[in-house]
Amino acid sequence: MPISMLIFFVIVVGIPVVGGISMGAFQRWLQHKEKMSKLIADQTAERAAQYASHVERLEARVRVLEQIATDGGAQTAAQIEALRDHARIPSGETSQ
Repeated sequence: MPISMLIFFVIVVGIPVVGGISMGAFQRWLQHKEKMSKLIADQTAERAAQYASHVERLEARVRVLEQIATDGGAQTAAQIEALRDHARIPSGETSQ
């Protein structure tokens, strides 16, 4: 087999085959990267929602504390007593 036929074979058959295999591997890698990016984006969105919910709860608690701190005292005492009365759970035991 002359060297020119070998070169012709490599150019006509070898390069396209290697190129096709390389493109297939690259496309699979690219699909994997896209899936990973989507998963990371979904996790990030979920964490952001959790943080937003947590911040809302903290803001509500701070509003209550601000109200207590700026209140004259009588209203706060009444609210605390109302919470104590509401928090009492009847039990089977008698109080001494």
